[in-house]
Amino acid sequence: MAGLTYRDIGPADLATVIALLADDDLGRIRENRNPADPLYLKALAEIDADPNNRVLLVERDGEPVGTFQLTIIPSISLQAKRRLQIEAVRVRSDLRGQGIGREMMRWAIEQAKVADCALVQLTTNTARTAAKRFYEQVGFVASHNGMKLTLD
Repeated sequence: MAGLTYRDIGPADLATVIALLADDDLGRIRENRNPADPLYLKALAEIDADPNNRVLLVERDGEPVGTFQLTIIPSISLQAKRRLQIEAVRVRSDLRGQGIGREMMRWAIEQAKVADCALVQLTTNTARTAAKRFYEQVGFVASHNGMKLTLD
């Protein structure tokens, strides 16, 4: 899809990114929607300090349309090859189904290749059945069972 641009976010973009993250049923209960929250600012500073970590804002004609986080993970497994983890993927709800997410995944996969990664991985909440279908359509295979442990 022509016209999409990708850029690393800064503190001034936190409100936009948080709004995108909260733009679905699960996100609404996960995010506190306060971009001035010191926890968001601290997280962004940690991400910025790590050359293997990026949060990107995706724009079309200067308008925010999506976001995701890309993390390159060095590994001993896979014969010491790197992998790219994609997290916190959101396309603005009023723009879903227009190919933006497909282009975002294509772009992320290209970044993985440039970074000499052996694979790209992501997880999606089991409640997000449409997201699972989408990821399968762009080539991801549900080859593993993901598990999480929430810490208080």
